[in-house]
Parts: sequence; structure tokens; C-alpha cells
Amino acid sequence: MDILLYIVLGAAVGVLAGLLGVGGGTVIVPVLTLVYTAQHFPPEYTLHLALGTSMASILFTSLASLRSHHKRGAVNWDVVRRLTPGILAGTLTGVWLAARMSTNALKAIFICFAYFVAVQMLMNIRPKPTRELPHTGGMLASGGAIGVVSSFVGIGGGTLSVPFMTWCNVPLHTVIGTSAALGFPIAAAGVVGYVLNGLHVTVLPEHSLGFVYLPALAAIAIASMLTAPLGARMAHALPVAKLKKIFACLLLLVGTRMLFSLF
Repeated sequence: MDILLYIVLGAAVGVLAGLLGVGGGTVIVPVLTLVYTAQHFPPEYTLHLALGTSMASILFTSLASLRSHHKRGAVNWDVVRRLTPGILAGTLTGVWLAARMSTNALKAIFICFAYFVAVQMLMNIRPKPTRELPHTGGMLASGGAIGVVSSFVGIGGGTLSVPFMTWCNVPLHTVIGTSAALGFPIAAAGVVGYVLNGLHVTVLPEHSLGFVYLPALAAIAIASMLTAPLGARMAHALPVAKLKKIFACLLLLVGTRMLFSLF
């Protein structure tokens, strides 16, 4: 039953990613937290395991998405090259901090992030392209900020990197593809961090590699990679704008439920 739940979750994540361009972490993390709690995993590490597993699954889905966008010439590799050092440093630093936080502290961060994403979707908030990409120091700082936040909430960074690049006048036809490419170093650093920081924890469930729960990872990664193309095809036939608002309302419900769980 648990494996079936992971497969269904992966399939849903793949469809949402292809249909709405939504990062899987916003779905994977709260659902895995619920499932891990139902499986009686150590409560002080349920969210850590959800974050680590989410990052590991994004490693696979981002690679598939990256290859697809690269074939279409939709990746600005100069932006990827300049942001990646900061992203790697920020993600590893964020994971190190997250590993030392309580589950409730991480929940509070995720709740704020879920509300932020939901409001952004409901109000269709988009930054105006009013400036150019910063120089080396600014790119390092921007990449670091994207990496830290991504590591705290288990996402591939698109929620932050897309507005940043739009604000900096990166051509629209390359913003999504470049964001997908940036998801790979975020996920890679996140996986390394969550594995290494969880290796010393002795109470984690069997089949865990640090804070990555391997059965969930395998099922989610395979199912999401199979269903992502279906979501992409559905995007051309369904009212995506309305579906984004529905998803935003679901995010508000998820965030509110997690908020109540704090008390």
C-alpha cells in the first residue's frame, strides 16, 4: 500500500510539472510528511526525510526536463554557469542548517513558502523586467539565496529562479528551460547534503540513505518521469490559468493543515 501511494504521488507530480510547470517539491514534501507520519517514522525526522527524498526525486525529473529543453535550444547556459557556484554553496549551507532544525521549525518555513507560492499564483504576480543580470558578486549572492530557500523546502528552485531571471530581462523563451537546468545542481547539492547530514542518525527507517528514503524515491522518480509528458500534452488542451488557481487553493489548504499541526 505504501509503494502504491508513492507511485500515485509520483504520477501526480509528473502531471502537475508538465501541466502547470509547478515544481514537485511543493506537492511531494507535504504528502510525504503525512505518509511518513502514518508509517510511524521518527517524528523528529519526518520532514527531514520528506525534504531529502523530494530533492533526490527532483534530481531525476530535472535531468529529464533539462535534456528536453536543451534539445529545443531553450537553456541559457551562461546564466546557468554564473548562478551555479552560488546555488551549490547556498544549497549545501541550507541543508546543513536544515539538518539541525526541528521538524516544527522546518514546517513553519514550508508553510510560509506554500502561502507565498499560492498568493503568487492566485494574483498572477510577475516581476517586471526592469534591470540586467548582476555582475559576479550579485550572481553568487542570488544563486546562494535560491539554493538556501530551495534546500529548506525541498524544491528545484523554479519558484525563485523564474521571477529572478524575468526581473533581469532574460528572454522569456529561455527562462523556463534555464530554470529547469538550474534545478539539477540544486537537487544534486541537496541530495549530497541530506545524505551526508543524515548518515549519523541511527533511528531512521530501514532502506534510508541518510535523509533519503529509497523506496519512496524509486517509486516517485519512475512514475513522475513517465507522466510528465502526459501533463505537457494536457497543457495544450486544458485551461491552465484556472487550474493554477485551483492548485493555489490546494496549497493554501495544505499550508493551513500543516499550520494546525504545529499546535
